[in-house]
Amino acid sequence: MERRLCLITGASAGIGAEFARQYAALGWDVALTARRADRLETLAAELEEKHKVTAIVIAEDLAKKSAPAKILAALEEKGRHVDALVNNAGYGLPGTFFSTSWKEQGDFIQVLYTAPLELCHRVLPGMAERGYGRIINVASLAGYAAGSAGHTLYASVKAGLIKFSESLNAECQTLGHDDIHCTALCPGFTWSEFHDANGTREQTDKMPKWMWMAAEPVVRQGIEAVNRGQPVIVPGLVNKGMATLSRIVPEPLGRAMVRGQSRRFRKME
Repeated sequence: MERRLCLITGASAGIGAEFARQYAALGWDVALTARRADRLETLAAELEEKHKVTAIVIAEDLAKKSAPAKILAALEEKGRHVDALVNNAGYGLPGTFFSTSWKEQGDFIQVLYTAPLELCHRVLPGMAERGYGRIINVASLAGYAAGSAGHTLYASVKAGLIKFSESLNAECQTLGHDDIHCTALCPGFTWSEFHDANGTREQTDKMPKWMWMAAEPVVRQGIEAVNRGQPVIVPGLVNKGMATLSRIVPEPLGRAMVRGQSRRFRKME
């Protein structure tokens, strides 16, 4: 019998690579997509050797509007369909809204918001036809916090993913698709290359170690949450506490707290 297939964006490193490892360990075939083909090939070889699954590599840049359709067309050519989708691709855009170009901001929105939503829209009909589907949108604890100076669109995009995931999960249940679940995974600070890529490693290395989580438990909790139909999951006790605090602290105080901490982990130039 053909194994189920999980499509993972941003699979070349960090949380995306960990999703690939955990789904492969569960016996799923995986489709890995990111810009860096060499890293994907290395990961694919590892998974096929260790778990005896099929790992499909599709090198695409989600900043290109044609990428979502091309990724799914490549799978269709191989006779495969998507049973689980992990929208993980993302990055931080250093600097302020004033200092960055609209091209940079537009690409950011395309990769972190538009492309994930398009992939969801494209895979959902097949999931509904087969009566099964799992979608994990990797959002962020930042989606709960007040907006901050620098990395201006990051929190708003992640907040949008949270609300979209809640709505889509509710929609699936309302329409009778009881085994199609959508979850927003909202990690806090997670050990990965994310902060190296956006130039904030120096700032984040000064933060207390207790604020950080490894990718493995973050991903595990995301998979467990989507399987039980939980629309939003904040992994880790510290992160859960911070998410709760963001809801109960008066908004002016919350904004002041974020403003005071922004320069510790935001690169303004």
